[in-house]
Amino acid sequence: VQLQASGGGMVQAGESLRLSCAASGNIFGINVMGWYRQAPGKQRELVAAIGSGGVATYSDSVKGRFTIFRDDAQNTVYLQMNSLKPADTAVYYCNLAQRIMTYWGKGTQVTVSS
Repeated sequence: VQLQASGGGMVQAGESLRLSCAASGNIFGINVMGWYRQAPGKQRELVAAIGSGGVATYSDSVKGRFTIFRDDAQNTVYLQMNSLKPADTAVYYCNLAQRIMTYWGKGTQVTVSS
């Protein structure tokens, strides 16, 4: 399984970005796809995740601002990020979990200036 993330960049506070992550390889129908982030000097943390049934979960820090959704026909997960804050600055990693395996994509940098 390979995960290819894209969509990071540099924006000002209050602006929006959309991240996408396309999965390829041996993808099973039941899985969880998600986004994690890691800021300098901090541990990697869950941002949002969505199961193959469409149920999503969010960290408290992004609830109401970020939306995760998926296109199973394209094996792609998206993260729509609105009202971005400088505290959202981090490297964002795509993640796919299926059966007993977990896969990570290369990170994409999101930088939010005040």
